[in-house]
Amino acid sequence: MTNIFTRIKDTVVADFHHLLDQKEEKHPMTHLNQYIRKCEDEVKKLKQLIEKQYMIKQQYQKELNQAKLMLDKRSKQVVLAEQTDEHELLEEARIEMNQYQARVDQLTEMNDSATTQIEEIETKYGEMQQQLKNLYVKRLELKGRENLARVHKGINQVLQADYIDRSSNKFAEAEDYIERMEQQVKTNHRLHTLDARFAELEKKHSLSK
Repeated sequence: MTNIFTRIKDTVVADFHHLLDQKEEKHPMTHLNQYIRKCEDEVKKLKQLIEKQYMIKQQYQKELNQAKLMLDKRSKQVVLAEQTDEHELLEEARIEMNQYQARVDQLTEMNDSATTQIEEIETKYGEMQQQLKNLYVKRLELKGRENLARVHKGINQVLQADYIDRSSNKFAEAEDYIERMEQQVKTNHRLHTLDARFAELEKKHSLSK
């Protein structure tokens, strides 16, 4: 069940990255992101192989320990058979002792070789991790440079003469609009005040009659 959910998640993530890449297929950062994702996949695969190699080495060690125990056991039995003149048992014990000795020698060589191989791939794994981190840092640097370039581009656009002229026209239009509103308010106020004064005058005049 876990593997199914993992495959579904990986599929969704892959589709998401694909959509992003389609949206920005002409953007150079897209190709860099694709390359970094491939490197991440390779590092992940190598980690899994290293873990598998450790498991194999553990199996080597387990078999080696068992072979050593049996070799030690048969060696002691050979001594006992010699001391008791048990020639038939002695012969059988020697045959198995030699077999276990050969197995111990083989497994020791395999185990030592596995140890050396693990050290080598661990070193390579560390180098790949460092390279991946270098890519992360480089991408971060490029993102910073890209953003800074966009900032300067925006600044240059604002500082361009035609942009400033357009901005000045917009401000002038806004200022004219506000002045018209202010003038309308003053006019309305004056008319209201004038009407109020005449109303008061008419009231006084009617009372004086």
